Amino acid sequence: MMNKLTHLASSGEAHMVDVSGKPVTERSALAEGHVRMQRETLELALSGNAKKGDVFAAARIAGIMAAKKTADLIPLCHPLMLTSIAVEIEPDAALPGVKVSARAKLDGQTGVEMEALTAVAIACLTIYDMLKSADRTMCIENIELVEKAGGKSGTFKR
Repeated sequence: MMNKLTHLASSGEAHMVDVSGKPVTERSALAEGHVRMQRETLELALSGNAKKGDVFAAARIAGIMAAKKTADLIPLCHPLMLTSIAVEIEPDAALPGVKVSARAKLDGQTGVEMEALTAVAIACLTIYDMLKSADRTMCIENIELVEKAGGKSGTFKR
């Protein structure tokens, strides 16, 4: 298994993958996750009357900032020049809670999956932080890569 993992040398030590020989291609990734909460908490967030302010605006900004800082947070990620990062937050009464999605794009030599996943994770954590005084039972769930495009491995769709 170790010789199949790109971040491990044949002797087992971790290293950053050399992407200098890879062609620059358009790459994108979409990730999503959910924050499950009590119905009253969702109503509070939607009303804009949470104690800490606009929950969704703060979470959207936090997700964008996190995507740009991914290489600082995850040791073997390459620092990337993102051309786009969009974070969307949609209420879901069926959960009840919210669905958070992030799409990252760039023209580069390596993919943007980790940036999209990091954006979702931090946006979800920010929602939790903004609403925890109202609901400590919230649960962050199902953070996953939904699709990616570009590069040698081509397109992936869950």
